[in-house]
Amino acid sequence: MPVDTGKTAAPLEFRNVTKRYEGTDAAAIKDLSFVVPAGEVCVLVGPSGCGKTTAMRLVNRMIDMTGGEILIDGKSISGRSPADLRREIGYVIQHVGLFPHLNVANNIGTVPRLLGWDRKRIASRSAELLELVGLPAEMGKRYPSQLSGGQRQRVGVARALAADPPLMLMDEPFGAIDPINRDRLQNEFLRLQREIKKTVVFVTHDIDEGIKMGDRIAILREGGELVQYDTPDAILANPADEFVARFVGADRGLKRLALTNLEQVDLDEVTCVREGETISPGTWVDNDIVVVVDGERKPIGEMTRDVSSDSAVTLGSARPVGASIPITASLRDALSLMMTESIRPLLVLDGEGRVAGWVSIDQINKAVRQVPNESAAIDAAGIDLDK
Repeated sequence: MPVDTGKTAAPLEFRNVTKRYEGTDAAAIKDLSFVVPAGEVCVLVGPSGCGKTTAMRLVNRMIDMTGGEILIDGKSISGRSPADLRREIGYVIQHVGLFPHLNVANNIGTVPRLLGWDRKRIASRSAELLELVGLPAEMGKRYPSQLSGGQRQRVGVARALAADPPLMLMDEPFGAIDPINRDRLQNEFLRLQREIKKTVVFVTHDIDEGIKMGDRIAILREGGELVQYDTPDAILANPADEFVARFVGADRGLKRLALTNLEQVDLDEVTCVREGETISPGTWVDNDIVVVVDGERKPIGEMTRDVSSDSAVTLGSARPVGASIPITASLRDALSLMMTESIRPLLVLDGEGRVAGWVSIDQINKAVRQVPNESAAIDAAGIDLDK
């Protein structure tokens, strides 16, 4: 089924937005101004009580602002009916909020029904979105109680996309998911976002999640003040002040590794040979390791040269490959695997599982050292990149 990429994404703008609750002197949001370009993910982060969820809920008028203006696609939300506005904005929350008495397909079709879509169109859209979020078609007949937490969260995303909103709000959507499934859902959403290109406001308290998910990050301090608004890389490389530097952490150089995928790195060449081939001493390069591959260049083992022998070697009893990593993984993922498995260099595989190259500790070392004064943080973390 072809993927429907939806309506054109709409830019979002905050203009000097303020929110004060009755009976309080301090502002929850103070003079907040920034622009989210169409099709980008803006992550709101900051300590508890900084107003990030309040800022997001102002967008769909679940809370009304005290002053300032919010514009979607250049039009102010102030004159809009809250009910009509919310039907045009996708909303995903931490605990999903699926209706327990409706099956998955009917949950996904909630907003289209409110908009007056006919049953055939709703059923078609529900089936399309199940495929889009990576769930089988038969899942549409199940009820929320029959789903895992990760499955319910995928259905929540599908429901938010049902009416093709140009803007989505996501309030700590993966916060209640275990770490393994959380990582999978983050990756799945990023894959989905590359296809649908919605404008997204994403709230999280986790700076690592913000760095991974955001095209831009807005860091707020208590009182709803915007301290820095920029790309993840720019914030990690040049924190605006001491508050931002403390919030992103002393290991910001290591965090920057999460922004670089292995496909962006010039990988070292791997010497590959077919099983059963005879290889000469001159074949051995790169750490004296050759990778034994099948006819599709997929690894089936590896061998290390016996440095005491200059004779040719006939392959046939290669040991299993110690560890490998997909080319879509980040340099941070590669470093973590190297430290865990004590393997250097690390074999990198392409999307089809074929050998793509080696990633070495030297490549990671170079990337980390690009951040000024990062050496002390690396040493404090107990990571020796020079061994």
